Amino acid sequence: MKKTLSIIALSVIGLGLVSCKKENKEVAGTETSVGADSAATVTTVAGDSAVAPAGTPASNQPLTTIALSESNFDFGKIKKGDKVEHIYEVTNTGTNPLVISEVKPGCGCTAPDFTKEPIMPGKKGKITLHFDSTNFDGNVSKFADVFANVEKTPIKLTFTANIQP
Repeated sequence: MKKTLSIIALSVIGLGLVSCKKENKEVAGTETSVGADSAATVTTVAGDSAVAPAGTPASNQPLTTIALSESNFDFGKIKKGDKVEHIYEVTNTGTNPLVISEVKPGCGCTAPDFTKEPIMPGKKGKITLHFDSTNFDGNVSKFADVFANVEKTPIKLTFTANIQP
């Protein structure tokens, strides 16, 4: 019995470690994807109440709208082991304060920082994604889901990099 539990525990740990290894698949596009040189409104809704879909962090804030400077970034070639970061600029294009409640990276190799205080209408905030390339080789694609008081949440931010030895 102990042997079986040990094998199961090691399997779970192994899967956890492997889940953050090299990924060569492309990230699927979403409605929120925009070109790197253009700004686009991601969602357009304003209201008095927000009902979050199942599985998303709930926000009791009135809905607003958001524009991203970009939703995908390419780091290009970076050296294995480099720790890089990119700042995604967000603009509140609605009439209610924008509240970013959570930024969930898809992998432990990516760490987020974001504007915690409400972003007033017409003002800008930042979401920074920090990436540690230590465990990767070749082309990688990563993402983070942004939860905020907008209609279509999460908003997917992506980045790519070509990890060189």
